[in-house]
Amino acid sequence: MQERVRSGGVGVRPIRESRWRRSWQRYTWVYLMLVPVLLYYAVFEYGPLYGLIIAFKDYSPAVGIGGSPWVGWQWFHEFFGSFYFWRVLRNTLMINVWDLLFGFTAPILLALLLNEVTSTRFRRFVQTMVYLPHFISIVVISGLVLDLFAQNGLINDILVSLGGTRTAYMSDPGSFQGIYVGSGIWQSVGWGSIIYLAALAGINPSLYEAARVDGAGRWHLVRHVTLPGMMPTIITLLILRIGQMMSVGFEKIILLYNPSTYETADVISTTVYRRGLLEANFSYGAAVGLFNAVIALALLLLANRLSRTFTGSSLW
Repeated sequence: MQERVRSGGVGVRPIRESRWRRSWQRYTWVYLMLVPVLLYYAVFEYGPLYGLIIAFKDYSPAVGIGGSPWVGWQWFHEFFGSFYFWRVLRNTLMINVWDLLFGFTAPILLALLLNEVTSTRFRRFVQTMVYLPHFISIVVISGLVLDLFAQNGLINDILVSLGGTRTAYMSDPGSFQGIYVGSGIWQSVGWGSIIYLAALAGINPSLYEAARVDGAGRWHLVRHVTLPGMMPTIITLLILRIGQMMSVGFEKIILLYNPSTYETADVISTTVYRRGLLEANFSYGAAVGLFNAVIALALLLLANRLSRTFTGSSLW
């Protein structure tokens, strides 16, 4: 076999086929378990990409995708020239920027705080309490938010008891983004801290011992040992989070917003929902969704490039 490989590479293919055969025989059930995952992505992720061509057509369900006439960039021009374009783009970016500043850092801070707790029983109690909101439905969370911040809700009752006045927060455009981001942090901070706690568990304890020998205090341990040990995980999740900056989940916004808060609550995904589904303008919704996906991909590539340039850590 070695002679065949040396004489022009004739034996390379049989060697590879033999390796694949041995791997299949050894990990047959592992490969079979992978099949449903591949089918899921093929059917629900890559298969629907064909439908993106309706963004360049005047799609009508009666004639189908193939029979619908081409209109080129008409829907993109209509979206970019719309009076609401800059509003939905600004709201989408602002909600994501606030969520990136506070929602992304909150799990990191929680993991650092839990790592400093010496009582195992107390730490488990806190972890259980902050994990629970993650398992509550978005519909239930939205109902709680509406009830708490209603004009006759608990938040206003507390403010009135302290000498304040009642405010209709859910009808106030200036309060919407803060309520949306804050409720999201409350729901996801515990669950998001799990991966950071796992990163903390992987830090070599000898690094802490060496730092203590050098006279490092608790703050110096966090700054020079803990945070550098967490940094690869933080960078990876940050890149993924930046790649999702254009995709604000429309379910929660639709449940919380109303026409009086459109000024700060209307985002790209809700525009797609109203124009694409409620008004049955599928081509317009597909065009806006395609624009959203392209911008998200550009942000992901940019974040990965900047991370590789300045930190040496990246996804690829």
